[in-house]
Amino acid sequence: MKTEGGTTEQKRRAGEAAAAHVEDGMVVGLGTGSTAAHAIRALGSTVDGGCEIHGVATSFASKMLAREVGIPLRSLDTVEELDLTIDGADQVVTETGACIKGGGAAHAREKIVASISSELFIVADPSKVTETLDRSVPIEVLPAARTSVTAALTKHGGTATLREATKKDGPVVTDNGNFVLDCSFGAIGGPRSLGETLSSIPGVVEHGLFTGLATAVYVGTAKDVTCYEIDR
Repeated sequence: MKTEGGTTEQKRRAGEAAAAHVEDGMVVGLGTGSTAAHAIRALGSTVDGGCEIHGVATSFASKMLAREVGIPLRSLDTVEELDLTIDGADQVVTETGACIKGGGAAHAREKIVASISSELFIVADPSKVTETLDRSVPIEVLPAARTSVTAALTKHGGTATLREATKKDGPVVTDNGNFVLDCSFGAIGGPRSLGETLSSIPGVVEHGLFTGLATAVYVGTAKDVTCYEIDR
């Protein structure tokens, strides 16, 4: 079965390989997306087997799945640090761990969780791997700042589009009550520098460029999983 660019089997292998590193007593960040969902299900089986862990969800979707599979949860505002976070990516460079996230519009919370984690494992299928990031960068913005942020992005060489909902009229609204601009910059030669620029724009809540956070990238293939360790 093929879904969202990669096969279900590839995604499952990556998610389960990363989840295998979770140990008793850990507090684990639970990412958002189809590949991270496989990791959450694997962690549910670990809990069923007697392993005592707690999860911190990065979105409403990951929270609901965690509850479904029996993972005890803590809210983000009750933790100062996490042992490990397992999350997916829309595009990732395996050499550096730099990635673009936000396809599910959860990148603001995902980045907070990743930033307080001792380790961040990115899980992906081969279709998400690239040598240079070039997808549109999701940018969460305050609704009142949409016009001014769009103008600023244009000045910085980007082409921004308000993300529209697919099953209702109007824009996508994040779990934080904000809008998402998908901004194309073409090939991104310096993701860290671009990220700093985006963060400096008033009205930007968070952007989907993740740099200097990942400690490993797990890529599931048809037969196995390749792990790329990152020195951050």
